[in-house]
Amino acid sequence: MTSIPSKEEKMPFSYSNQLSTIIGFAEQQNPESILDIGIGMGQYGFLLRTNLENVNLFEIDGSNARQRSRDQWKVRIDGIEGFAGYITPVHEYSYTNLFIGEALKLLPALGDKIYDLVLAIDILEHFDKEQGVIFLRECRRVCKGSVLVSTPKEFIEQEVLANPLEDHRSHWTEEDLKLCGFDHFLPNPLSLIAIANNKSE
Repeated sequence: MTSIPSKEEKMPFSYSNQLSTIIGFAEQQNPESILDIGIGMGQYGFLLRTNLENVNLFEIDGSNARQRSRDQWKVRIDGIEGFAGYITPVHEYSYTNLFIGEALKLLPALGDKIYDLVLAIDILEHFDKEQGVIFLRECRRVCKGSVLVSTPKEFIEQEVLANPLEDHRSHWTEEDLKLCGFDHFLPNPLSLIAIANNKSE
């Protein structure tokens, strides 16, 4: 049985049981460019870097192996984070570019359809509904491939004085997400994991 985290389990952590589903979906898409919005502690950036870059992280010559330099990596993984206090060496390693600031202020400065995959993992509930609709529209605008959004199925009260960006301000249903163009859902007991496919648009 999967338990729902208590109100005390706060700050930049998502349900761990969605990790394999989301990374598996990313592997199927095989993107060359990714935008990860609300990166928190950077776990998705690290997993995306190792799982998608894969053997290209190392150069092997017979019995010798060495890490390739960053300019030889094939996948661009950019990240947006509103709280600079979360940034660690994991982020500096995993992400190609880090943008520090609020997503709704940074997204409009990005071009149209410049990412193959956009991830917004457990960030949607931190907006009120009106802001959330704008946020989802911006996610789709900057993406030429698939947008993946996850959000808890149940509303979990959360207020964090140390970082108000972590406060929970809204609850989203499948119908809400369908109205925003997210018409495919990946199975998960605790989270709605919704996909919008922009490839045909």
